[in-house]
Amino acid sequence: MTTGAVPSLTVTDIEVGGMTCAACVRRVEKKLAKLDGVAANVNLATGNARVSHPSDVSPLALVAAVEQAGYTARLPRPEREASTEGDEESAADRAERQRLVVVALLSLPVLVLSMVPALQFRNWQWLCFMLAAPVAVWGAWPFHQRALRGIRHGAATMDSLVSLVVVASFSWSAYALFFGGAGRAGMRMPFTLVPSAADGVAHLYLEAAVGVPLFVLVGRFLEARARRGTGAALRSLARLGVKDVAIRQGRVERLVPIEQLAVGDTFLVRPGERVATDGVVVEGNSAVDQALVTGESEPVEAGPGDTVVVGAVNAGGLLVVRAAAVGADTQLARIARLVTEAQAGKARAQRLADAVAGVFVPVILALAVTALGFWLGAGAEAQAAITVCVAVLVVACPCALGLATPTALMAATGRGAQLGVLVTGPQALEGLRHIDTVVLDKTGTLTSGHMSVARVTVVPDGLAEREVLRLAAAVEDGSEHPLGRAITAHSVRLLADEVLPPVGEFVALPGFGVRGRVGDELVEVSAVTDGLPEALGEALRAAEEAAHTAVQVSVDRTVVALIAVGDVLRPGSYRAVDRLRRLGIRPILATGDREAPARAVASRLAIDAVHAACSPEDKAALVAALRAEGRRVAVVGDGVNDAAALASADLGIAMGSGTDVAIGAADVTLVRGDIEALADAVLLSRTTLATIRTNLVWAFGYNVVTVPLAMVGLLNPMLAAAAMSLSSVLVVVNSLRLRTWQPAPVRTHESRRRARSNW
Repeated sequence: MTTGAVPSLTVTDIEVGGMTCAACVRRVEKKLAKLDGVAANVNLATGNARVSHPSDVSPLALVAAVEQAGYTARLPRPEREASTEGDEESAADRAERQRLVVVALLSLPVLVLSMVPALQFRNWQWLCFMLAAPVAVWGAWPFHQRALRGIRHGAATMDSLVSLVVVASFSWSAYALFFGGAGRAGMRMPFTLVPSAADGVAHLYLEAAVGVPLFVLVGRFLEARARRGTGAALRSLARLGVKDVAIRQGRVERLVPIEQLAVGDTFLVRPGERVATDGVVVEGNSAVDQALVTGESEPVEAGPGDTVVVGAVNAGGLLVVRAAAVGADTQLARIARLVTEAQAGKARAQRLADAVAGVFVPVILALAVTALGFWLGAGAEAQAAITVCVAVLVVACPCALGLATPTALMAATGRGAQLGVLVTGPQALEGLRHIDTVVLDKTGTLTSGHMSVARVTVVPDGLAEREVLRLAAAVEDGSEHPLGRAITAHSVRLLADEVLPPVGEFVALPGFGVRGRVGDELVEVSAVTDGLPEALGEALRAAEEAAHTAVQVSVDRTVVALIAVGDVLRPGSYRAVDRLRRLGIRPILATGDREAPARAVASRLAIDAVHAACSPEDKAALVAALRAEGRRVAVVGDGVNDAAALASADLGIAMGSGTDVAIGAADVTLVRGDIEALADAVLLSRTTLATIRTNLVWAFGYNVVTVPLAMVGLLNPMLAAAAMSLSSVLVVVNSLRLRTWQPAPVRTHESRRRARSNW
């Protein structure tokens, strides 16, 4: 028995044009889903469709399907052509702005004369008719065009409603002028916020014919500007890349396009320039500002052997860097890719909104026809019935439903990237919102992940600490042991530009230490022996309690100092664990390290649950047990041994300084490698989801309230048009607030109580 092979799935991004509301999104998704094995997520805010499809379905077939739905589509442009795209977009923006300006100039006199009876001069209505005609035809032509295209494809969208309103309002006004008595010289027409009874003369609705397209164009113009703002963070990331790079080949330096840079090439980064790609410094020392890439607020020192990332700014001296990754493999490219993928997803609430939007326009059309029939059947004049019908069509707005989630998600993911927090999508944001337990790795997460000097204690009235470090570093400079490297690195940083003295008679004592002669003095750095001076006993006990390794420094056989070396806590670990606890999240320490150092770290951070000597399987089992208890578990780690736990948790969070395996298994990445960013991520997720809920409540609530008011005749069509446009703008502006979100300190219930009592 044989079975057919399951075709592999491919993900393709398509740029979709012509979408104006959530109903358009729903239609494009349904059209793509009709292809075998195809699933699509369409984002109204970005105008992009992320399509998962079998390899035997070509991207061109996907583009054709979108075009068959009545929209324009194209595959993303190559990077070389991307630079010209901004010019085309600017031209399109200019054309829309020009249309808006002309429509406004023609519409404003009509609105003023229609709304202020005192200004209505003889034959004013004919002037208004001549001004309104180009607005109803040319100004509203994009709406008519998209509505006709929708009719050809059996679809009804927001443009269908706008087009129908303009045609109905202008046609009725033309009938009133030519056949209904409204064209008589000296005719006056009062303006009311609600439809009024006719006085023998058919009313004009030229203000609706020009006001609806004007308000919708203004709303979409503001909408577009605000939506461009929500994607500003991603565009700023894209601008961090450089176009040209100075490559050094031997003694020759030449400037080449960034596309020609290859892994292993050596390039120069002068003061004030951006690093062209991820690499390792081979010459030079400088302060490097990585704030725009990692969210790290302070510049970091970079010297030979240190890594630098693309987009970082060289704030000091000349650096010579060897390229370690280029193009799509750089950290900046991965960040941009993660942000883009996150913005393409949909939260659960948005899926509900899209489902509602799919039937929204047909329902509104049915309600408008029902209202028209009801009022005519109740004996109302045709004018009043048509006014109610037009108001129902105008006031309905599915645009806000389609923008509620994607605009907030775009702003939040962009802001998160600026703060050094990358999320893989709305599911990750929702997961951050609900976690109540976080399992923390120790090494590389709560601690720095490398050995360093924690404390130096010298014998009173003996050698100064600086002299002790100078001698110890001189003999340890020839050692390859991690403890020796940590002592040397610490001493070199402290001694600055001071040159270490030469060492003679150097001897490495395996398992014990090193010995050498510096000048006339015999210097020995070794494990602690019996007979330690009493003055250093307290330092030894403190090192043991902190699970640090203590080494003694002897000069001419006399112990002069004790150096404690260990994996020190990150500076932000104290605040991070405290902030998580105040957010109602229980921290648990799970590490592969020994019991003593694990307990020491947990004690210093006030973590009560400790699991030491954990294998990768033990960590995954711990996560499973916690989830079985009903907890929402997040795991934070940075190594290969954390990958299984990261993947099995409700939410996996990787340190940006960790391995690619850990980052690949995680839902959230803390780019700057600072555990305190986790609390920022939780707060950002809670703020974002609260914003999305507010948007959706407004979008649904607006239609629930205004559509019935229009059906019972309590809304003037022009007032309805203004309200409809305002609803979409408010949703986008509300989301835009996330661009400037700042992580405020977490306040406990007790601190809030004290603050209130002080007030």
